[in-house]
Amino acid sequence: MLSIIQILLLILSVAQFIIIAHIILSWLINFQVLSLNNAMVASIWDGLNRLLEPVYQRIRQFMPDLGGIDLAPLIALIAIYAIRVILINNAAALI
Repeated sequence: MLSIIQILLLILSVAQFIIIAHIILSWLINFQVLSLNNAMVASIWDGLNRLLEPVYQRIRQFMPDLGGIDLAPLIALIAIYAIRVILINNAAALI
């Protein structure tokens, strides 16, 4: 059972890394440090958007309209952290 919890924690860590990479890439694109005219940047951006938009859309359904502020990535990171805490705290009970 411990190995299943470790695998779940690894998956959550990878998801957390992907969301943080998406946030940083969006900042770099918006501040024009990176350009979407670059094929590699556009490819990475498109891949991350295809991966994360379904998750963000579900979160945005429950959030009020905040104008230009998108808090869906923050909510997703908080949810991942909460799931990690629940798994770690209940690992002893599951073993």
